[in-house]
Formats: sequence, C-alpha cells, structure tokens
Amino acid sequence: MDEVEVLKQDKATKQRFELSRILRAGLTSHRKTTYYVSQGRAIRRMVVLYTPIEDLIAENDRRCEHTDGDANIEQDRLQRGYIELTKALPWIHEKLASFEHEESDEMLRKLKRGADAARGDDTGTLKELVASWVNNDCRPTPLIRTSDKHRRGFVSDACGKLLCPAEWRWDDPVIRAGIRDRTAAFIVSENSWPLFMYQDYDADVENLERGLMKSKLLIMAFKAIFTSPSSANEVDGEGDGADIIENHRRAQRQSDQTKVKTCIRFALSNITSWRTVDGDFDYQIYWSNIVDFFENAPGPAARGRVNELLEWWTRKVFGKNHRQDLTPDVVSRMSVSALATQRQEKEDAVFDSD
Repeated sequence: MDEVEVLKQDKATKQRFELSRILRAGLTSHRKTTYYVSQGRAIRRMVVLYTPIEDLIAENDRRCEHTDGDANIEQDRLQRGYIELTKALPWIHEKLASFEHEESDEMLRKLKRGADAARGDDTGTLKELVASWVNNDCRPTPLIRTSDKHRRGFVSDACGKLLCPAEWRWDDPVIRAGIRDRTAAFIVSENSWPLFMYQDYDADVENLERGLMKSKLLIMAFKAIFTSPSSANEVDGEGDGADIIENHRRAQRQSDQTKVKTCIRFALSNITSWRTVDGDFDYQIYWSNIVDFFENAPGPAARGRVNELLEWWTRKVFGKNHRQDLTPDVVSRMSVSALATQRQEKEDAVFDSD
C-alpha cells in the first residue's frame, strides 16, 4: 500500500472519529436539555407560579452572605420559594454550586422552558374542563363553550357568580351591574376571595374562613392536573377518613393548591392569554395571598385549622383508608398470617413425627 493511500485511510479514520464525537456530544446535550425541561415542569406546579427562578436563587445567596437575619415579607416569600424549589428538584443546589456561570444560565433557561410549558398545558386543560364542569353544575343558558373564553367572566351569570367577591351577593342586581360596569364602588381585585373558592360557592361574611378552599371546583381541578382528568369526577367522598400520605407531602401540596386556584380564576375569566393583571385583579398578589393564608397563620389555633384543612384535602384527593385499625390482633386473623401459622404447624408436625 503506497503512502498516499495510507494517508487517505488515516484521514478517513479521523473524520469518522470526529463525527462520532460530535454525535455523542449532541446526544449528551439533547439528553440534558430533555432532562432539565422535563424537571422544570414541576416548578410552576409545585414551587412558584410567577417568580423567576433567578430571584429565588438570588435571595438564598443573599442570606448565605448576610446572616444578620434581617428580611422583609417579600424576601421571606422568595426564601420559602427557594426551599420548595430544592424539595421539588433536590439536585439543583449542588448543580448551582458546581456549575460555571454560563452552565447555570443554560440550565435555568431549560428549566424555565419546561416550567412555562407546563403552565400553558395546565391552563389549556382547565380552560375546557372548567367550562364543562360549570355547565354541568350551573346549567347556564346559553351553555359556556369549552373552546371559547369571550363569553366567560362577568358577562356570564354562571362564571360571574363564581368570580364574585365573597363579601357581595351576585344575585343583587345593583352589585351585578356595578361589577359589570366596573364602577368605583364595586372593584373586583385580588383583595377579595372569589366565591368559587368556597364550599357550595357560598361565603359567611361573619366567618370568612368557614368553607374557604373547600369548593368542589378546586378539588376537581387539582385532581385533573395532579392525578388525571378522569379522576376529577370522583370528588364526592365524605372526606373524614384517616390521613394516607406523609406529612411532608401534605405540606408540599400547599403550593400545588395555590397554583390550582389561580388557574381556575383564569379559566373562569374572559381573558384569552395568560397575563399577570386582569383589569383590577393582580394574579401575582392573589397567589401571594393564598400562600400567606397557609404559611402565615396568626397563631397556633389558626395553624391547627390550616393543618385540618390540608388533612381534609389529603382525604378528598387520595381517599380514605383504615390502616390505623390494622392492629396486630386483626392482622393475625388475616389469610397471610393464618397461612404462615398453618405452614409452621405442618412443619412442626413433620418434625415431631420423626
């Protein structure tokens, strides 16, 4: 083989090696992108609905550098968000500590892509489902179209009643007209709890905590997003059984529920694209109000009521069980234990006969 042929073969080998290296690098990059995007889908569902991830990280870094403990309400919210972020993505703290600046920025961009995609998917899903649920429960005339939002909001009597602030009565024609005309006397803002958040969509103005966060619509939306759309129809259980999942998962659902309440409000409204402010209603402050209801209880009695509410949600979403009644005596009479006893008796009988 002459020298020219050898050089050609060497060049071809190098080209194949380089192509293989590029393909492997591209595959690795694709896998990382897919992983970060898929992991990012949890952020808007379980951590924060609006706040940029970078703000959560910046606040945690600030606290690491300044240990004087001085923080305002907004900084406390950011830190709680960072803690929830590390629960949802346990690996992120280590990655941020080990990555170079450009690597961290690239990872955060991919996480944000997944987070925003999940929010878009969830709002799209609820846009159709909420319309069908309201049609079934309220029987409006005309029925709300699942593919169209223009006839929702306060234009619709059914949606208007659900969006109406708890301190007013939608059935009052003066209130209804004032809300629709957006008069100064009837401003609908994030400073009011909408009636769709209340059990039976009815609030007691003398006790506004009663029934709050217990509406059928909330449970259906939660199950549609976090379990499956078909499971959303199974919400009529009593809800007074025993807890069936761990306490830390129960605590985690506080953010999940907040996201659901915000998405339902959007689904009932007539705005056609996701945005922070709808008229006088600021969704980001609304989100913070719900989080504060769970996180900033004024004392132990209120904290106890919040825990009872979360336990109620656990039972409503995941059902009842009676594991606390499975005492050793009860278990000993069940077939697994009975069979083990019978096998041992047979074994002992064979041994004694020998």
